[in-house]
Amino acid sequence: MTDSLGVAAPTDWWRSAVIYQIYPRSFADSNGDGVGDLPGITHRLDALADLGVDAIWLSPFYRSPQRDAGYDVADFCDVDPLFGTLEDFDALTARAHDLGMRVVVDIVPNHTSSDHAWFQAALAAGPGSPERARYIFREGTGESGELPPNNWESVFGGDAWTRVTEPDGTPGQWYLHLFDSSQPDLEWTNEGVRADFDDTLRFWLDRGVDGFRVDVAHGLVKEDGLPDYTPEQLDASSLDSETSSPHFAQEGVHEIWRRWHDVVAAYGPDRILVAEAWVHPLERMADWVRPDEMHQAFNFGYLMAAWDVAELRRIIDDSLATFGAVGAPSTWVLSNHDVVRHATRLALTEPNPQGHGLATDSAGLPDVEHGILRARAATLLMLALPGGAYLYQGEELGLPEALDIPGDARQDPTWARTNGERLGRDGCRVPIPWEADAPAYGFGPSASTWLPQPADWAPYARDAQRGIAGSSLDMYRSALALRKRHGLGTGTLTWIEAPDGVLMLDNDGVRVVANISGADLPLADLGGEVLLASRPLGDVLPADATVWLSHA
Repeated sequence: MTDSLGVAAPTDWWRSAVIYQIYPRSFADSNGDGVGDLPGITHRLDALADLGVDAIWLSPFYRSPQRDAGYDVADFCDVDPLFGTLEDFDALTARAHDLGMRVVVDIVPNHTSSDHAWFQAALAAGPGSPERARYIFREGTGESGELPPNNWESVFGGDAWTRVTEPDGTPGQWYLHLFDSSQPDLEWTNEGVRADFDDTLRFWLDRGVDGFRVDVAHGLVKEDGLPDYTPEQLDASSLDSETSSPHFAQEGVHEIWRRWHDVVAAYGPDRILVAEAWVHPLERMADWVRPDEMHQAFNFGYLMAAWDVAELRRIIDDSLATFGAVGAPSTWVLSNHDVVRHATRLALTEPNPQGHGLATDSAGLPDVEHGILRARAATLLMLALPGGAYLYQGEELGLPEALDIPGDARQDPTWARTNGERLGRDGCRVPIPWEADAPAYGFGPSASTWLPQPADWAPYARDAQRGIAGSSLDMYRSALALRKRHGLGTGTLTWIEAPDGVLMLDNDGVRVVANISGADLPLADLGGEVLLASRPLGDVLPADATVWLSHA
């Protein structure tokens, strides 16, 4: 038996894979409309093979009204015309496989778009109907049902309930939406919902996908009775074992993931499930990656860690121990489509909560070069750790957060929801630069881009860095090649005693020294030949720099 790339099965490629996230609308545009698309991705896949990644992960490209950047899905088994066609998807998958890369796609099971045929049928059918049973409809409270069924709040702010007008024109039931009102929550106790998603998984597996990144994998199941929840504001990233909400991290969700595991496993041991589960502490998150559930879970604790020796060592130790205890690899990630790019974030001195971006009146913004130095050092530390790693498109170019986007050009709903007080996620979603001297930096055949690109991004373009020693792109290519050559993803970490402000570890013949806030370290004292450094070195390793050394 062979897997999807023709490799003898079973394989555990996911235990050490470097997976590259593609945000389709911002990666590459093939038709000049200013929005990235599937043919554009296919055209640029050679660059990712050259970078050395093992797989790509595609953020949603399904049919959608795009009220929440495609996470409001109207048809889970079709491609939105904005991005192309099913035939375009097939061509992309085939090309990726030809280049030796696997394909992971997003799946969004907690909710649908309000434009989904199921929800439209539920509105038309009325209370008590099988159509409404696919969603969480309830009668209101108060004298005439004018109040929501409970006090739950949306992750996006405001009530988590919206009242509908019934087919006869009267005010009617309320439906639950833990996110936007255009994203009604599905009722996962309904067997029809479960069976339909089984079929959806098979639809994409039959088309050759190698796995699914599962959005809101800590969601789906709600506590019986839908009891009130008292915290002032729900924050899905702050859940812990002492303050559990009635709508996230419920025990019943694991039955769903065991069912999905069986569906995926029927296609061979090389197909995977990856959890986006905002669950704390790590010991609790490990429940999502037990042997009969998911294969990986995003390590958000590592992503949100400060550039601090004690915090980084603690999260690395906890991650390796906790995930390892259930037989799962740890994962490492520094940037994605929801957070401030780490080339900016790691040098910030003020909070920037996940999904919110920076405050409009942010003070003390870092020097761009300082942020990039830290980002490069953090990347070399991350890529030296055992387990899987995730890269976000453009980070290999050293892209900082794009901050100077005019208010009237911003599209993230966070900007509008906060009345312009938070910049939201647009800054990490700006179309990436490919060619320094081309219109839109080569993003597409026209100068059009759905978000404006900074005027000073030419030096970050891929063609301006390709083959240039010391560039961010060169560092990433070298790091991925060395990581593979030395087997760092499947290696064993051993900490080495180090001066204050320094992390030092060995991983199967490679010594890694990250000088986070310490004094300059003489290279001669570290021993070994320099394999790779995050910045040019003289005789010392300065602060905000990481070096890989050969070590017997």
